[in-house]
Amino acid sequence: MSERPTDVAVGSQFDADQTPYKAIGGETGVQALVDAFYDQMDTSEDARVIRAMHDDLSRSREKLFWFLCGWLGGPQHYVERFGHPRLRMRHAPFAIDQSARDAWMGCMHRAMDERSIEGPLRAFLDARFEHLATFMINR
Repeated sequence: MSERPTDVAVGSQFDADQTPYKAIGGETGVQALVDAFYDQMDTSEDARVIRAMHDDLSRSREKLFWFLCGWLGGPQHYVERFGHPRLRMRHAPFAIDQSARDAWMGCMHRAMDERSIEGPLRAFLDARFEHLATFMINR
């Protein structure tokens, strides 16, 4: 496994004067989180249901990366490419129930653990991701 120098310091870098995007390590940190998340989704038994909703994880990785950059206070890559995210509309074809939401959150929690995201940044991201995942429930 490659060494990731931002892992140790990530949790201690976040404060009210800094965006989560910067605290997580900018594009490099966001990409690492997205990669860890989709690696979890691709290999975790409890993520089978949400993995089946994705044909091509490489395209999903790109879109989540673009979205998270802007959502966390960085460049608006997703909006520049696709306009407003309209997450519920874009996810309407997929049956997202409490179980799917919980599986998604499990992958994200393990990805943040893997990236050693902790402290105030982790608390902030946990709350934001929990809100977002719950908002996506459509069944």
